[in-house]
Amino acid sequence: MAGAGSAPVPPGGAPGTPGAPGVPPVAPRPLDPIDRSIMRLLQADGRASIRSVAEQVHVSRANAYARINRLIDDGVIRGFTARVNHERAGQGASAYITLKIVQNSWRTVREQLRELPGAAHIALVSGDFDVLLLVHTPDNRTLRELVLTRLQAIPEVLSTRTLLVFEETDLLDSGRGPGGGAPAIAEE
Repeated sequence: MAGAGSAPVPPGGAPGTPGAPGVPPVAPRPLDPIDRSIMRLLQADGRASIRSVAEQVHVSRANAYARINRLIDDGVIRGFTARVNHERAGQGASAYITLKIVQNSWRTVREQLRELPGAAHIALVSGDFDVLLLVHTPDNRTLRELVLTRLQAIPEVLSTRTLLVFEETDLLDSGRGPGGGAPAIAEE
């Protein structure tokens, strides 16, 4: 399978790759319909075999292999991961937290947010707040401690607002039936 056994890509990209801190952005590579189909298939099942991908997009195995590797080398595909049911994994309390931060402190704040237990996604945004943070914690007590003790102790954080997640839907799982994703396809 493409990417199997490769090291996970750290948040913000691997050093030396587009999107990584300190690396200038690279112009996007034009993707054709086959590339887009391959990306959709791998988003739905990152463990799909090259053979399966090739059959589904109607190209040879060698072509599918070359395209997947090019997408990885170009930084279009940043890595492969598992989608987790956080409730079943003991992380039943989720929240989006908005932060207002001191101007020009994004890089410092980002590094501190990466260290927070349960931090799942960090985004610098425009609008009424500066940062959007998604966290998953075991329960509301842990979430409260994370916000009141850890987040508000960061000197560059001016204010926070917590939005509890009551229910969420993974759009990559839509139409996949009960239980979520498809079974893994064995390497052939």
